[in-house]
Amino acid sequence: MIEAILLSLAGLVGLAIGGELLVRGAVGIAQKLGVSTLFTGLVIVGFATSMPEMVASVQASLAGSPEIAWGNIVGSNLANTLLILGLSALVMPIALKGTGRRDAVVALAATLLLWALALSGLGARWIGAALLVLIVVYIVWRYRNPSAAAEEDAPDEAPSNTLLAVALFVGGLVILVIGGDALVKGAIELATIFRVPETVIGLTVVAVGTSLPELAASIAAAVRGKSGLAIGNVLGSNIYNILLIGGATMSIAPFALPMDLAGLQMALLTASAVGLLALLWYAKSIGRTLGAILVAAFAANVVIVFS
Repeated sequence: MIEAILLSLAGLVGLAIGGELLVRGAVGIAQKLGVSTLFTGLVIVGFATSMPEMVASVQASLAGSPEIAWGNIVGSNLANTLLILGLSALVMPIALKGTGRRDAVVALAATLLLWALALSGLGARWIGAALLVLIVVYIVWRYRNPSAAAEEDAPDEAPSNTLLAVALFVGGLVILVIGGDALVKGAIELATIFRVPETVIGLTVVAVGTSLPELAASIAAAVRGKSGLAIGNVLGSNIYNILLIGGATMSIAPFALPMDLAGLQMALLTASAVGLLALLWYAKSIGRTLGAILVAAFAANVVIVFS
């Protein structure tokens, strides 16, 4: 058991370090290529911070554990919306400037699509391919239709040297792969030892671990008063998790989503997506009180999952 715990912890550390390096490298490369600040903030950073989830879910699929893969996707989106936004708001209230409304609609649509897939019991490579096509469509659409409100919230910390940016990106990716492999192996062993369903491990341990880059990025953005980046990072990551990571997972291991995700967990995920959309349209900020409620909701769900 000790070996499984140490392996899982080593994997979590690897994902945290690799994710941070990958984000910095990706932002640096994007800036050197002259990509717009909005595209860098919402698309590049969102993509980079989703790489731990990608690595963990793909490796779980290859290891024959789709329950961990899909549990990680659903759990990571819950962690993004409830835990990460909640903790970010507790550190520094997040002002809402109208940024991210269109992305919140896309995130909700992707969530409903995922719920429909879970209820249908369908699993096929063509479904995975369709999800991958949708993420490409989203990226192209977002690139061609920037919102001026988010331009001021682009990330401003990136390596100035192109070679260094590439080295950080590649190094971060390598560490992510190693860390993801360790985390998945440790998680599978822990699930076996404690006789806990692999879906539960994916929803909690793996999901929180792979969400560490989003947590770091959103808290840093909130502290700097960059609300657009904090919100955009969460929304972008949620969309990537379902369309990109879900698509890759379904393409590699064309199994249907575990039925135990189709009930309470998908209902909560959909409710959180609806709630975030409503906040972006009607609220002026996410304050500390609401942040505490979001964190408490995530903690309550973890208790329910394990019980």
